[in-house]
Amino acid sequence: MHDKAVASRTGEVDNRRMTVRSLQSWLKSRFLTLDRYVFHQLLVALLATTGGLAALIWLMQSLRFVSLVVDRGLSLRVFIELTSLLIPSFVAVVLPITTFVVSLFVYQRLAGDRELTVMQAAGLSQFALARAGLGCALMATIMGFLLNLWIVPTSYHAFRQYEFDIRNKMAAFMLQEGVFTKVSDAMTVYIRSRSHDGTLHGIMVEDDRQPGNQATILANHGSMMIVNDTPRVILYDGSRQVIDHKTGRLNMLVFKQDSMDLSSAHQEDARFRDAAEMSLGELLHPDPQQVSERDTGKFKVEGWRRLTSPLTCFSFAMVGLVAVLRGAFSRYGNIKRPLAAVLTVVGLLAINLLLQNLASRNMALIPLIPLVALLPGLICAGILFIPEMLADRASARLTQN
Repeated sequence: MHDKAVASRTGEVDNRRMTVRSLQSWLKSRFLTLDRYVFHQLLVALLATTGGLAALIWLMQSLRFVSLVVDRGLSLRVFIELTSLLIPSFVAVVLPITTFVVSLFVYQRLAGDRELTVMQAAGLSQFALARAGLGCALMATIMGFLLNLWIVPTSYHAFRQYEFDIRNKMAAFMLQEGVFTKVSDAMTVYIRSRSHDGTLHGIMVEDDRQPGNQATILANHGSMMIVNDTPRVILYDGSRQVIDHKTGRLNMLVFKQDSMDLSSAHQEDARFRDAAEMSLGELLHPDPQQVSERDTGKFKVEGWRRLTSPLTCFSFAMVGLVAVLRGAFSRYGNIKRPLAAVLTVVGLLAINLLLQNLASRNMALIPLIPLVALLPGLICAGILFIPEMLADRASARLTQN
């Protein structure tokens, strides 16, 4: 029985090895060495460019949250955890642009080094030359769909929830001794010391949540707890002091025990779900109870943007391929076609933004969003491949005759 099990496992391992070998042999037979060579350059450049640009955007955008973390006395780890949740959204935004830049740059470098000339002299067709670029564009498109439909909404929802916790819960539990901690925009807390059991000593709270009725609370000691998912502090042996602005008198209330809410006065607003964290079904079919009729177009446009934005990876890559592979060879280089490709992509980006803005106000324009995203790629593919296909058919007919 044991020998049969060992033999069965050995057979499974052999089958797996055969599967891997057959897959490798199939890839080698389907993709030429030149395809793998160009695709490797495209892939490395795409990863480096997308990662570098996303990191740069993350560095600039994360500065907005420095005050949020520093004013509440939180650690560097919390800052990195919070801002890193935005990285997938940055990658989704820059991926179509970096796909175009990489396709244009790599193929332009191959043309400058005369490698494309050698490939064409070896008899490779336009489709064979563009095959690696098409594979890179297809991979970027699939990655764009994964980001837009799954990763970005999940990470952005986690970011919004984490930010809410920082504003309304975490800062209240990370009060530092001898430091004035800004728990929210309208409340500052100071504690003299903290015991090992969590008891707070020498508490002072500046509460400005009620305009015109600012209060200063002093307490000998207190303790933190969560009540209904809201941070509260139980104060003992203290006083609440409020200045009457009409009379200028100081009103003081002495208490033996009191409780105080340390959350923001606007935490209901912080819990409002943004369109970026909703699922595709919620965007395309908004709930009338949660989304007003005026904002319905914005939500639907956001849903169609998620569906069509990855397609621009293909379109932009095709623009770059046409700029390099289509046209006469020049030994001194040709800056006009790459410049025209850059201006074309800039124009397409501007048209996309303008169309999305108009479609949010007039939903009859929504069908134009996928058309503008995919049509440039199809036109470029026709310009690049159709003349060669027609020439092959014509030569085939002449051969038959």
